Amino acid sequence: MGVSVMIMTLNEEANLPGALRSLSWCDDVVVFDSYSSDRTTEIAEEMGARVVQRKFDSFGPHQTWGLKNIDYKHRWVFMLDADERMTDGLREELESIAAKWESGEYNEQDHPVAYYCGRRNFFSGKWIKHAMPPGNNMRFFQPPLIRFEREVHQVPIVDGKIGYMKGMFDHYNFSKGIGEWFDRHNRYATMESHETIRAIKENPVKLGNLFSGDRNTRRLEMKNISFRLPFRPYFKFVYMYLLKLGFLDGRAGLTYCTIQSIYEYIIVLKVREIRRGGERADG
Repeated sequence: MGVSVMIMTLNEEANLPGALRSLSWCDDVVVFDSYSSDRTTEIAEEMGARVVQRKFDSFGPHQTWGLKNIDYKHRWVFMLDADERMTDGLREELESIAAKWESGEYNEQDHPVAYYCGRRNFFSGKWIKHAMPPGNNMRFFQPPLIRFEREVHQVPIVDGKIGYMKGMFDHYNFSKGIGEWFDRHNRYATMESHETIRAIKENPVKLGNLFSGDRNTRRLEMKNISFRLPFRPYFKFVYMYLLKLGFLDGRAGLTYCTIQSIYEYIIVLKVREIRRGGERADG
């Protein structure tokens, strides 16, 4: 019935205790740390987690390295971030799936080897239910059968069947304050800007992909099209606040949608810097 958990960290002393407390039931928690300069690793060890360290390069390769090179106690691994919290309902679902594999009821030929699950995003103490609905996040899998690609907003490549879980985990993306969120997303925007330029050069739009039966193919093509939109930040706001009914999330929803559109604009500005040449896009 065992499940291992991997938590990727970089200076997460403020968030990590809460994440680990939500995993008190788990007997194999691995904190995959990128050489934090605060007390992250000390806290992890004090609370019973194992620590493995590697210098961070980009999300896809870093995650894949952690899955392929860390020796996990159990066959199944759940990937949780430090600013996220496991819920009782999701835990029960994870343990049920793992138990069926251990008993032989489930097998690789007939059952999923990786699962998507939902994530509830919180802002200002409120669940942003409409502007940022739970969606599907690839978090539960057997490490030998999965890898992640792309520098930001990783794409899972699974060697086997994929399933969908009913349970959700909670995400407190602004737990360190808006200032820290912008600092972090400034770094993400740098990676996104390079990804944008590379996609425009190398990946022509293929409208047929929007009707693909593969979820990742559809999502990547929508992303590919968004790279080319002239008013990308404004479309982002309209999409989240109006089309996805973000206004039903109240004042928190308005602020959340505004912040997300600002992030898109930062990416646009960094792309312009790179294209002009000779200017930094990592500041």
